[in-house]
Amino acid sequence: MDTLLKYTLSSCVEAFSTTRISPTPLTSAELEAMGNYAAFNVTHYCGDDPERVARNRQWLCSELGISEHCLWLPRQTHTDNVACIDDNFLKLSKDEQTERLENIDALITNIPRQCIGVSTADCVPVIIFDERNQAIAAIHAGWRGTVQHISQKALSLMRERYGTNPNDCRAVIGPSISPEAYEVGEELIPIFKEAGFPSSLFSLPSSHIPLPCKAKPHLDLWAANLYLLETAGIPLTSIQVSGICTYQHADTFFSARRLGIKSGRIYSAAMLR
Repeated sequence: MDTLLKYTLSSCVEAFSTTRISPTPLTSAELEAMGNYAAFNVTHYCGDDPERVARNRQWLCSELGISEHCLWLPRQTHTDNVACIDDNFLKLSKDEQTERLENIDALITNIPRQCIGVSTADCVPVIIFDERNQAIAAIHAGWRGTVQHISQKALSLMRERYGTNPNDCRAVIGPSISPEAYEVGEELIPIFKEAGFPSSLFSLPSSHIPLPCKAKPHLDLWAANLYLLETAGIPLTSIQVSGICTYQHADTFFSARRLGIKSGRIYSAAMLR
């Protein structure tokens, strides 16, 4: 697999998720030295070496053909907060921009050549493209963001700012933990029920995947986010589900459950060409 897992949404948009694969050959000693950050991570707040992160960001921007000032990643805290990368934001100082991106878990924009993305390592990344109005969203949806309907809130802000009609949108649910691997506490069942989700999202495990304990329920975050997108009005035929489990494929994609919190992150992003 390449450094970037690319999605086909339209010739008008570049959409992708990063993998752990380095764009340049590395020796086994170099990979070992990187540990659970090996080898491609662009998230600056997960404990990775800043110089390595900077090099990876430079490579990614070169690959996209943009300046490093056009690559956006918020500091996520499992909220339902959505920020807009617009002309007013771009006019702010770097410090002001950094402050605006604190406690943000989704970004939207309609400005070409601005790459917006989110950081995940088991949580669900969601990318939305409004073809009619040429607007995009990148959303971080862990269970907290999902239960707060963050994808629908991003769509609502797109409707407010750009006139987005979900029926004109296409979406991607990127690499994230699968229901077979996502063991949760029973206390989440009533929380999701009260938020309007179907009880079928939860199941008892019956998987061959080796897990520490198989007594707890498992949550299907893929189905939960598919439910949010479809009920918001995006046609089911316009939603791609990568079906890649980060827990099962931790050699290719970062997985906090498999590798620990002190590891790299996947960057799932979109950019209008």
